Amino acid sequence: MCGVIAKYAPGGYNKVSTQELAAALKSLNHRGPDSNGQWISPSAEAGLAHARLSIIGLNNGAQPISSADGQIQIVVNGELYDFERIREELRGRGHKFATESDSEIALHLYREYGVDCLQHLRGEFAIIIWDERAKRLFAARDRFGIKPLVYAQHNGQLFLASEAKALFAMGVPAQWDEESFFQAASMQYTLPNRTLFKGVNQLEPGKYLLAQEQSVQTFTYWDMNYGQGESACKLSEKEMIEGCREQLEEAVRFRMRADIPVCAHLSGGLDSSAVVALAMRVTNNPVKCFSVSFEEESYDERELAGEMAKKAGAEFHPVRVSQADLIAHLSDAVYYSEGLAVNGHLTAKYILNKEIRKNGYKVALTGEGSDEVLAGYAHLRSDLFKTDGREHLLADLHASNKASQGIMLMHGQSLTLKAVEDKLGYVPGFLEAKGSLGHKMCALLNEGYANNYASYDAYDRFLSCFDIDGQLAKRSHVYQSLYLWTKSALANYILKTLGDGMEMANSVEGRLPFLDHHFFEYIRDLPLSMKINGTTEKYVLKEALKPFITETIYKRQKHPFVAPPVSAFATESARQLLNDSLRSKSFGQMPFFDQKKVIGLLENLPNLSEGERAALDPAFMMMVSANCLQSRFNL
Repeated sequence: MCGVIAKYAPGGYNKVSTQELAAALKSLNHRGPDSNGQWISPSAEAGLAHARLSIIGLNNGAQPISSADGQIQIVVNGELYDFERIREELRGRGHKFATESDSEIALHLYREYGVDCLQHLRGEFAIIIWDERAKRLFAARDRFGIKPLVYAQHNGQLFLASEAKALFAMGVPAQWDEESFFQAASMQYTLPNRTLFKGVNQLEPGKYLLAQEQSVQTFTYWDMNYGQGESACKLSEKEMIEGCREQLEEAVRFRMRADIPVCAHLSGGLDSSAVVALAMRVTNNPVKCFSVSFEEESYDERELAGEMAKKAGAEFHPVRVSQADLIAHLSDAVYYSEGLAVNGHLTAKYILNKEIRKNGYKVALTGEGSDEVLAGYAHLRSDLFKTDGREHLLADLHASNKASQGIMLMHGQSLTLKAVEDKLGYVPGFLEAKGSLGHKMCALLNEGYANNYASYDAYDRFLSCFDIDGQLAKRSHVYQSLYLWTKSALANYILKTLGDGMEMANSVEGRLPFLDHHFFEYIRDLPLSMKINGTTEKYVLKEALKPFITETIYKRQKHPFVAPPVSAFATESARQLLNDSLRSKSFGQMPFFDQKKVIGLLENLPNLSEGERAALDPAFMMMVSANCLQSRFNL
């Protein structure tokens, strides 16, 4: 896992220089502290750079990698699995390899298939290729968006990098995108191809970019297609369960491949437990498992994770995170993630990965993506119950998922969601939750800024980004909701902000077996009843892993990884840090919030119930993290 950088200046103007690539590399040193390299085309109209975290091909995997004739150059961030088999096939067709790195197969596959090389790649990746023959830049991002890739067009030039801070280092102005911030204030996420920074776009998951002269275009090469093959599934329940275990075990085995030791994240949930259990089946050495432990007992999963590690025969390493830690380290977490937090879990993940790196590990298996593959979230069961006549179960669902309130399940008044109702015929449960968060956030905006967007409907704009007829129409409400969630919450928060952002901040590569696209496509085409069976979520996974996980985890309902809400459980030091941030001069200088309203809400917190304070926590965390972005990037 590394950092990639590119500049394309067609026409010979603003030629690429070693100095600007070096500045960009310096800003991404946390992504690749082991070595860095750069390449500039003979005409100096194109340049690539790479900050390396060495994991495979330790001695000869430096990048950029060049084709034998020097006509194609590549930089890769990520891991390409099953690369040994693909490499041997390519060698059989006459390709000669210069490194032992997995990344090099992408260069030769491009030589063989052009942009269709992406169909042959398995893994998480962001790739940039310069084709000197065609005078063309080609960039691509993996199917789910595990690895980030942002770009900007500025002064007739195209800049690309793993993170926006590298674009700023090359001269792209660092400014707020005020429209994107309003979108995020209304529903937590920017639009799928936007960021919080003006002029900085992100290449969406499953897409590639082609740039030639002044033309920059993006194309889709893969999409979710939820529910597409369900009707064709003829497997028995036993076969589906066995197939789930076999497919996931293969995905885990591929992700254990490294020239250095591999560890794992472990919580008290099914997903990380499944990964650890299967990792122990494919290795001869105990996997070291790192687990966050919180002060607030009702949020602490240390005991559950420890029991699971013991059952699997893995090593267990809990990492204590205090309430004060959640605020004290938030600025660093936000800087590296370049996003807004809705909970202290962002800081907790930052501290967890810092401890992993401190213990000498560069690679960690994680359980992210399981809920998107297997319909694990409470809001998806809510959508199902509303459509199949089981509305009577909703009260119990909300009561048993308190940690999801205000983030994944609705709490309080909402912004209007009429556009969603009109376009979909129903409102997904998670968008109801985002509408209630948006109502809280928009009530704190200053009047002038809010008036600029009086006619702006964030939810209508959100839905307009998607192929409703091709990807949503005639699907069950669960799959429609899951598609929208995967394109927003998964790609823009769980994977980018919470995942890659917090891992690579500490030079740790996260590997996600549940988002192996072979496993995803197998599970996707199973009947919905194998994912939500009665009131049981992720049924097929629970049955597949039942022999290998603890009984407690087998019976436990989905519990999202969230930290104790700071506004509800704050210690005196954490409360002071919260106050200092929201009363600060820098917070008042942002163009978004009415600071008097925010301070009034802060002062009223002691008068609210614990539940009300917890529901407000996402709004407080978004405001504090916005202040961190303002300060750290001098926006």
